[in-house]
Amino acid sequence: MITSNLIKIFIPATSAFVIGILFAPILTHYLYKHRVWKKTKGKIALDGTTAVEFEKLRTSEETSTPRMGGILIWVSVIIVTVGTWVLARIFPTSLFEKLDFLSRSQTWIPLFSLLAGALMGFVNDLLDIQPSGERGVRLRTRLLFVTVISLIIGWWFYAKLGITAIGIPGDGGLEIGVLVIPLFVFTSLGLYAGGVIDGIDGLAGGVLSSAFMAYAGIAYLQNQLNVAAFSATVTGAILAFLWFNIPPARFWMTETGTMGLTMTLAVIAFMTDTLGNGYGVAALPVIAFPLVITVLSNVIQIASKKFRGKKVFRIAPLHHHFEAIGWPSYKVTMRYWIISIVCAVLGTTIALLK
Repeated sequence: MITSNLIKIFIPATSAFVIGILFAPILTHYLYKHRVWKKTKGKIALDGTTAVEFEKLRTSEETSTPRMGGILIWVSVIIVTVGTWVLARIFPTSLFEKLDFLSRSQTWIPLFSLLAGALMGFVNDLLDIQPSGERGVRLRTRLLFVTVISLIIGWWFYAKLGITAIGIPGDGGLEIGVLVIPLFVFTSLGLYAGGVIDGIDGLAGGVLSSAFMAYAGIAYLQNQLNVAAFSATVTGAILAFLWFNIPPARFWMTETGTMGLTMTLAVIAFMTDTLGNGYGVAALPVIAFPLVITVLSNVIQIASKKFRGKKVFRIAPLHHHFEAIGWPSYKVTMRYWIISIVCAVLGTTIALLK
């Protein structure tokens, strides 16, 4: 039984990785052929001013490195998820039926969140590469989109799956009733805000793959095998993307990757909480610590500029601050990878406490 369950996890994950590796040259050819990158340099800071310090760090890469690399991730996940489902129906053998992890109770919601976020992110990236220099979908529109999708999913958790509590390590569960809906919305928005970690070659891929790998392990140990297989599949796809995103990046993930992945991470955190008799939500700030600290650094920077009239960091978010003070980008990335792995291990331990 253990071997059979592990096969259900590792074969989809490996398949997503292999498909991603094979698909990457096709995607790369298309992205370079059609010059899928920003046509004008420059970035606007969160307070609406020009990000001068950022422009000192990012020059030619911004108008020569393709965007939309996140397509590789969600296409690979779709192929594996739908592919195993189709195979289980065409060849109803025990192996293919075991590999099928597309289920209404465990994987419809995370798959929906991944695709919804990916498509909105795709629209944003498409606008971002126009010769007119248009800067994608407005941030307020993207935040509204995440909010609406999160409200739908949060309602589904509450009304359809009966989630009315969150797990508290050492204290069982905290009954919050309908407040689970706004809590999920807040969590989704927070993780989405952390998606700006996609700012250095290899950084977002390393951080997000560690997080999804952690939740794959958590779901597996909770015997939520379909959630585990889906999380592992996402991990395999991200690792394939990372293979081509390490410095110098062949392409960048951008919104079509980060929006879907961060929204899906929120879903899986809630799926591995009281549904799995664990503490997936409580473990999230630890597992996703690099994303959390990214958001906090932005909040601190904006608040300091507004109320104190000066900055705390040379640049926000934090990973760019380290670059600005002289750390090579590869050193920032690798240190974040180390932190992500440590946080994944610690978070997994928290999520499984009894």
